[in-house]
Amino acid sequence: MDYADRDTGGSHRYTGTGGDYAEGVPCWVDATLPDVEGGKRFYGELFGWTFDHAYAYAYSDGLPVAALAPKTDGRMPTVWTVYLATPDAAALAERVRDAGGSVITEPRQTGPAGTTALAADPEGAVFGLWQAGTHRGFGKRQRPGSYCWAEVYARDKDLVDPFYERVFGYGGFDLDLDGEDFRTWSPAGSEPGPDTAIGGRSLIPAAADPAARMRIPAEMPAHFLVYFNVVDTDAAAAAVTRLGGRVQAPPHDTPYGRIAVFTDNQGATFAVLQD
Repeated sequence: MDYADRDTGGSHRYTGTGGDYAEGVPCWVDATLPDVEGGKRFYGELFGWTFDHAYAYAYSDGLPVAALAPKTDGRMPTVWTVYLATPDAAALAERVRDAGGSVITEPRQTGPAGTTALAADPEGAVFGLWQAGTHRGFGKRQRPGSYCWAEVYARDKDLVDPFYERVFGYGGFDLDLDGEDFRTWSPAGSEPGPDTAIGGRSLIPAAADPAARMRIPAEMPAHFLVYFNVVDTDAAAAAVTRLGGRVQAPPHDTPYGRIAVFTDNQGATFAVLQD
């Protein structure tokens, strides 16, 4: 089943030929946790997700939206990872290296589901690669209880922007969000701009910027932030606190909706958007 064809709440910008994801488009997210059963309780109550087996696929309205995976090594970070689609994970891994990034785990086939790898940009922000087999990606997105956005937080835009634009062919579009330097990325072949954007780049604030540090500490390493759509950001913040998580950035309004940044009760950080 091609999940992209079943998702009536998404946008054309997320699909390529035949309903598949165009290369570089976020197609999946998972959280690597020390306690998957605890993660099921946290996210099940927060987002209304249901789950299945060991690599715990999460479902919303019966459609796959994310997964929770057990940490196999205590040195691994507790983190949400976004996976970017590709028709050829091995070729993409080589482009990552050629552009100055690194490949953390080489492409490997995960049975009939597909081929996966982990990579990092020149500043160390980690992202996944996904070459689809039977698992096509999100069955639902851009709707409550599902993925809606991802952005990388970087320090040196002159290093990071050319990397992603070379590797994935993204078209960049610069926005001024109340003085914040923000760049959106659109898939190759589309007109760059907010209407076609599939992700973006923000800058980690300087230590001297206390207002910005409320959201992202200056000492934070380069990283991706994954967003989930919710009906009520304030209610989500209250639920996160009640479930033992932390509110990193309290609910606040932006031109694109009301957002907040949370850390779950095991240490994985994510954001929500009420549009």
